[in-house]
Amino acid sequence: MTSQRVAAELRSSAQAQEAGPRPAKWEKTYLCMAAASDVTCAVLVGAVAAGVRYLSQGHLGPTYLIFTAVLPILWVSTLALSGGYDSRFIGVGSAEFRRVLISAVILAAGVAIVSYAPKLDVARSYLALAVPCTAGLDVVARYGLRKRLHRQRYTHGRYMRRVVVAGHGGAVADLVSFFRRESHHGMLVVAACVAGSALDSYIAEVPVCGGLGDVSAAVDKFDADTVAVLSCPEMCGATLRELAWQLEKSGTDLCVAPALLDVAGPRTTIRPVAGLPLLHVDHPDLAGVRQLLKGVFDRLAGVLAVLVLSPLFAVIALAILADAGRPVFFRQTRVGKDGRLFAMYKFRSMVVDAEQRKTYLTAHNEAAGVLFKIRSDPRVTRVGGFLRRWSLDELPQLFNVVAGDMSLVGPRPALPDETARYSDLMRRRLVVKPGITGLWQVSGRTDLSWEDAVRLDLRYVENWSFALDLLILWKTGSAIIRGSGAY
Repeated sequence: MTSQRVAAELRSSAQAQEAGPRPAKWEKTYLCMAAASDVTCAVLVGAVAAGVRYLSQGHLGPTYLIFTAVLPILWVSTLALSGGYDSRFIGVGSAEFRRVLISAVILAAGVAIVSYAPKLDVARSYLALAVPCTAGLDVVARYGLRKRLHRQRYTHGRYMRRVVVAGHGGAVADLVSFFRRESHHGMLVVAACVAGSALDSYIAEVPVCGGLGDVSAAVDKFDADTVAVLSCPEMCGATLRELAWQLEKSGTDLCVAPALLDVAGPRTTIRPVAGLPLLHVDHPDLAGVRQLLKGVFDRLAGVLAVLVLSPLFAVIALAILADAGRPVFFRQTRVGKDGRLFAMYKFRSMVVDAEQRKTYLTAHNEAAGVLFKIRSDPRVTRVGGFLRRWSLDELPQLFNVVAGDMSLVGPRPALPDETARYSDLMRRRLVVKPGITGLWQVSGRTDLSWEDAVRLDLRYVENWSFALDLLILWKTGSAIIRGSGAY
């Protein structure tokens, strides 16, 4: 065994120890903290709602006292019934938050029905305040717990699931790289079982413990709690069923990854046909009523944003004039939906002859792929550096949104010379409108590799939804504050 292999095995063992206690232990602690925060939120909101009722009416009947007292119990019980304490959704924000909101709807409907039958006098204003505010405050509390968990995983490598991956070598290496890059998901690959691979080998510095028939032994050896099976013809239905039976004895979780990449849950459904679980994949929603609603929302939000931010526009324009003179705006041709060219506007953050100087700076390019970026670009003006740090130079793109050339959320608007070098795969991003912000922007922008930027743009196209747009808009604020990749 070479020194490199020894080091890899020691590193894998050390990572497994740093991951902390097994999920059965830390998950229980996390769920107890979530339950405590749920109770706290319900108590606080119940007390506030009762106080508002008392101040408005001058008294508080027994019905309100009883409901305020039992609200924490009702809230926690409804969350439990809705799957709010399912360990599978720990750290998975959208799934966890959706169950909180579903619980609020169920609780409100249940209270309304129970109150109607015996004709209890429960004011609608009290109910409308107590239940939604409890859900809203609880989402904030759970968001805080989730961010704390992600920080522990990213910074200290704790609270991770120990994973054994089974599949072909290339797919295993890709998954290992993804889990390392996205460590907040909490997946630490400690071993691999590779189809057709020789023993005593390594893939991406992860020890290979035999073939597909050695998964159960690898779980025992590395004290794993999760097995991820990648798509491969050797893992047939009978083999997978036998593996599931073996893992059932130790309570090890089994995850089966389909051959499809970057296709989110809403597009996939399991349909049993003749006893076979078939995975049905819907086409991406790139046209129709929902896209029409997206366009209406973009334009209305764009007009409102322009009106609200008009004073800021004036201040920025004056600062640019005082620092670098005219022109205030920078106009550039970009490629929009279906390859249509349009004029994109930004606040000018560089010297007037920046495009002419670009030729002499090509050797200093720090961006990957077809992009051109320099961290300390000499063409950036003093005010321009400030605007870029806080992404204020992007604000005039709201005019493009109002005009219908861009969307609030979408892939990055590309230059014509960039798209000329696109592969067939990358041209897929042109089937939707480019956006002011998007997955690429909220995930690190220029700090990302070109492959990651491509992957994120394609993920957005394939999995677009209105909820995803709202999530990206929510994350844009924190991305601007962090300033990662903004230069």
